Amino acid sequence: MQAQHNIHATEAQKAHIARLLLQANLAYGESNSPVSLVQRIKARHECRGYLSEILAQEPGNAPALGLLGRVELDDGALEKAHTLFTDSLSRDPAQPQQFINLGYWATKSERPALAEQYFIQALELDRQSAAAFCGVAHAKRLQGQFDVAYLHYRKLLETGLEWPSIYSGMLTCAEHLNVQKADSKLARDAILLLRHNGLPHQEIGRFVAAIVRQQYDLENPNAEVDLDAACEDELLILALEKTLMPDPAVEELATLLRRAVIAEVAQTVELRDELQPLALALAIYADRTGYALTAEDDEERLISTINDSIVAQLAMGEEQDGMIGSLIISAMYGALFHQAFAVQLGRWNLVDWPVALQPVMAASYYNRASEEAIKQNFEEKAEELCLEKTDVPQAWPNWTKLAYRAETSLKTTMATELGMNTEQLPDTLRIMVCGAQSGQRAMELAHYLKDVEVIAVDESLANIAKATRLAGEMDIDNIVFWPWSIAQRFVADDHKVHWIEIGRLPSAKMTDVSLAALVSSATGNGAVVHMHTAVNEQTDGDQQIRRLIAQHTLKPTRTALRQLRKMVLTNRQDPMWQSLLSEADFYGLGGCRDRWFCEQDAGQLKELMAMVSNEVEWKLVKARDTDGHSLATKPVQQQIQAEALGSEVQSLMGQGLSVYFQRRR
Repeated sequence: MQAQHNIHATEAQKAHIARLLLQANLAYGESNSPVSLVQRIKARHECRGYLSEILAQEPGNAPALGLLGRVELDDGALEKAHTLFTDSLSRDPAQPQQFINLGYWATKSERPALAEQYFIQALELDRQSAAAFCGVAHAKRLQGQFDVAYLHYRKLLETGLEWPSIYSGMLTCAEHLNVQKADSKLARDAILLLRHNGLPHQEIGRFVAAIVRQQYDLENPNAEVDLDAACEDELLILALEKTLMPDPAVEELATLLRRAVIAEVAQTVELRDELQPLALALAIYADRTGYALTAEDDEERLISTINDSIVAQLAMGEEQDGMIGSLIISAMYGALFHQAFAVQLGRWNLVDWPVALQPVMAASYYNRASEEAIKQNFEEKAEELCLEKTDVPQAWPNWTKLAYRAETSLKTTMATELGMNTEQLPDTLRIMVCGAQSGQRAMELAHYLKDVEVIAVDESLANIAKATRLAGEMDIDNIVFWPWSIAQRFVADDHKVHWIEIGRLPSAKMTDVSLAALVSSATGNGAVVHMHTAVNEQTDGDQQIRRLIAQHTLKPTRTALRQLRKMVLTNRQDPMWQSLLSEADFYGLGGCRDRWFCEQDAGQLKELMAMVSNEVEWKLVKARDTDGHSLATKPVQQQIQAEALGSEVQSLMGQGLSVYFQRRR
């Protein structure tokens, strides 16, 4: 009777432990779901509670040990996590999940080759494990085997999986592929990625351009482009809507298609329905380039006539329907916000327009109006008042979505990546991003780090306005965008920050800005400065164009920028221009203006490097190479010391390293 009672008790205990394990897994799932930070912290705490109860009753429960390891891994305790995973496997060696966990531990430990081995071991135990197969893809990507990783991601998508990390990984690999021959599978992949609304499509412009170049045989000077065929090309239309394609031949294709559309409209006096999707896509693309696409004189005259007719239609009180075709054509050549009829368009809200037209109206009119309102808050707006509307600087880079990152906290990153003690830090840390450009990196920090507030600083008012608008649209409320003048006042008032990111360096015209002085004043004991040791935008072509600008005292007008670009495109076989033509910046007037008229001041970086070379004040805590791999800090520190003493032979400048310094006092 006693024996039977013990059997029942044991079975009841097993059932209870199974229920607790199920609840722990559910809580762990919630702790990694897109709910609020408070809910996720609460779920993580609940998960730990369930696991503690299980391990109190059964200290050797292998699944519970493994899950606790995942919790520790997420909290940045890599050593604890590794011990728990191996302990779990020692008790039950046939657990594919623990090998997957070890794979992610190795990934976080920056050992992708070891991670791949663990994921393969998991697959040997469970050939159907999507998580293990996805882990192999991630490991291959981190080892630079982009083509192999790409095929793994494609296979996962073909099985119907929709994990964000699969799309993100495939997108990263796509931009590293060398597309020599575009097959239908690659085109389908590109369409799949472009249709996915949550992805940062700005990152696959090169990949898509290579496919379009192949499909339209653009290297063949005798290739002919059929307008009707282009109207039915889903890949081309999606590419124009969502990317910037850094390829001279593709730019030429877009220019030819735009000319073909307006030529037909000039003959038929209407924009037929079949042409509208392509025309709308061309309008969005032209806006994304900052209207870099050149137009012939006859096109300019036609557009002038169309704009005059829109003015007349609005004056006559004509309904929207009668103007839609004209507005689309006008938007292909210039921002509606800059036209004489812009004020009259304000009588309608964005949602009053047909759905298909709304993206064009937003880009060409409403977003620009919002950004103009934001600019009015800053003294720097006065500098734009004397410029022609079309010569006002454009925000750059032109991006649409944040890149995918796993949510974490800055304190966790400091502890795990830099080995810092974070116990004395406050709950909310302050980051300053210097040279934030149009704000993508700064907003990613604000969005994915859940314990920060971000101050993003840039010298371009256009960048500040665009980034502020986008942050509002994305509901990112822990970030502000400021010009240098406000950031300097903030620091002068003795406010401190815990982390400084150095992005694009100030240009030489920012004579009242010293990065070294700002960093020195804004940081206290324990603060981190992250910077890159290379100054980009220094190709032979850039140097030659800057000489021409100085020689002819050119101003950064739209006309001058277009003429400089035209010179490069006309002579694109000349080796001098090859590197410049491969830069995405060249394909937007905003990028060209930044490179040629607002050159980064390398002296600012030299001054900053000289300051952090003082080992009494600063400590190098991490260094990465151009591939993101960690380097031994001692040799890098020696290089910095040698450079500070005037040795150019060992200069870090130009090496493209990513370095992190911590202030000692």
